[in-house]
Amino acid sequence: MHQLDPVSPAVLSRVVKPARYTGNEWNSVAKEPKSATVSFVLAMPDIYEVGMSNLGLKILYQILNQRPDTFAERAYAPWVDLEAEMRKNGIRLYTLETKRPVADCDIVGFSLQYELSYSNVLNMLDLAGVPLLAAERDETQPLVVCGGPCAFNAEPMADFVDFFIIGEAEDVIGEVAAAVAAWKRSGKPSGKAGILCRLAEIQGIYVPSFYKAEYQADGRWAEIRPLVPEAKPIVTKRVIQDLDQVMFATKPIVPFIEIVHDRIMLELFRGCTRGCRFCQAGVLYRPVRERKMETLVNYVQELINNTGYNEISLVSLSSADYSCLSHLITQLTTRFKEQGVSVSLPSLRIDSFSIDLAKQVQQVRKSGLTFAPEAGTQRLRDVINKGVTEADLIEAVSAAFTSGWSTIKLYFMIGLPTETDEDIAGIAVLAQQVADLYKQIKGRKGAKVTVSVSSFVPKPHTAFQWFGQDPVEEIERKQRLLRSLIKDRSISLSWHDARTSFLEGVFSRGDRRLGKVILRAWQNGAKFDGWSEHFKYNVWMEAFAAENIDPAVYASRDRDNDENLPWDHLSSGVDKSFLTREWQAAQQAAFTPDCRREQCGACGVCQKLDVKVVDWGQA
Repeated sequence: MHQLDPVSPAVLSRVVKPARYTGNEWNSVAKEPKSATVSFVLAMPDIYEVGMSNLGLKILYQILNQRPDTFAERAYAPWVDLEAEMRKNGIRLYTLETKRPVADCDIVGFSLQYELSYSNVLNMLDLAGVPLLAAERDETQPLVVCGGPCAFNAEPMADFVDFFIIGEAEDVIGEVAAAVAAWKRSGKPSGKAGILCRLAEIQGIYVPSFYKAEYQADGRWAEIRPLVPEAKPIVTKRVIQDLDQVMFATKPIVPFIEIVHDRIMLELFRGCTRGCRFCQAGVLYRPVRERKMETLVNYVQELINNTGYNEISLVSLSSADYSCLSHLITQLTTRFKEQGVSVSLPSLRIDSFSIDLAKQVQQVRKSGLTFAPEAGTQRLRDVINKGVTEADLIEAVSAAFTSGWSTIKLYFMIGLPTETDEDIAGIAVLAQQVADLYKQIKGRKGAKVTVSVSSFVPKPHTAFQWFGQDPVEEIERKQRLLRSLIKDRSISLSWHDARTSFLEGVFSRGDRRLGKVILRAWQNGAKFDGWSEHFKYNVWMEAFAAENIDPAVYASRDRDNDENLPWDHLSSGVDKSFLTREWQAAQQAAFTPDCRREQCGACGVCQKLDVKVVDWGQA
């Protein structure tokens, strides 16, 4: 390998943001390795600014580095300018803390937050000099592990990954570290297969090479069959019972450059029981488990002391549903206002909106408000179980305009099950109503309304996992229709590329056969697929054609309720029968209430995982 220092001025002077690659940030940890030490690389298959904003990786970094037998360092996807320099000069992917080659570490762990990052996983492994296929790696090379929401359908990445963590990694990462440490101390008996057998016995660990996928004569998925005794027929997710008893990221690394979430990220609780039928996160992170208010306030004090940040973002799936939210915000604003520390809520549920709460939150800095009606008509909001009405939105926006706000952002989806053109038109009507409200209340124009429209993607473990996604052409037609209906200059419209949403849908509901497509597309130049300037749709379509696979079969085909699915062996704890009932309820536009506020919906999580909903407001 060329001996050019990967962080030398000769290299970094030729890239756009050199601070992405230098390391040495405040709170970063650099340990001296020992022979028995387990070395982790925590990797995000995206650029530094995205990876450094991931709360899960911040937490794991702190947990692992507090273990005496372990050290954890970081690696992110180099942007295309540095990658070109690395390939030109023979520089291998390295860790930020000590500039160790990633290939010299024991475990490389990728957080899979979205499907369009898969090609970047391959690109990073290749830059590290690590064989891409798990079958070609032995005990002298790193184990590759993946976690995050995409791990709940692991099959498209099964060829490349040694094991997956299903569920909350804080609950299992210590067991993984201990198992690898013991294996190393004992001389790595039975090679790589030896450690994988040990890991497969841990709840929440899925080792894909220990299973064989079977397909029907018509090409549909049939089943997956365990090949060794350690492989469980069903791998059930790991879940933390008490969030107050596990470590939180109270000493996160402070970057030298601005990142996506460049502030304190305070997780109030985990889980959501609102039951939006399109929402995968609402299923994967059940049940709801709240942190005590005292715990959160103490975290904030530590975080301010350790980082110097002056903004707190309350991050949970539906932060406004935290049972002690008003009291918490009062405490935070009272205690930290004199230090110039502000509090923000990324978005507000329309039916949870309190203008007094918004005033509290924005005492220090005032910005726009964000709401997510999701659909343009009440009928479709009932189909997706959103549980809010047009009247709720009008009341919330009216209160906001009366109190001095003028900027509103509205999130919608198109392509939802049962959607018609009338539902699309409803988005334009609702946006216009919001814009008109400002003039009615203030007597003049001046509102700024942003309509952001994403394309619906059916996700595993949701009530809509059986629904066939709209084809690209249909989504683009709906986008044109909506654009033609919005004529007011105070309303701006943005939407996602229908082709990227289609590809996301393919891999979201894909199976193991897609691995060869991912490999071929990467070989032909696919990477940074989530970045519009680098997304190569034709490369992907050519890869599907070369492997004789029709992507529409995965994305656009309706599935039968009794059909075996490629993710059925990876359990979120939610019963498939519950999801079936919710799919049927959606077709009848029937409402399912939140089990935190009314009767139990019998989804199965609390009983199956023996973890109860923790709601301190009801305690």
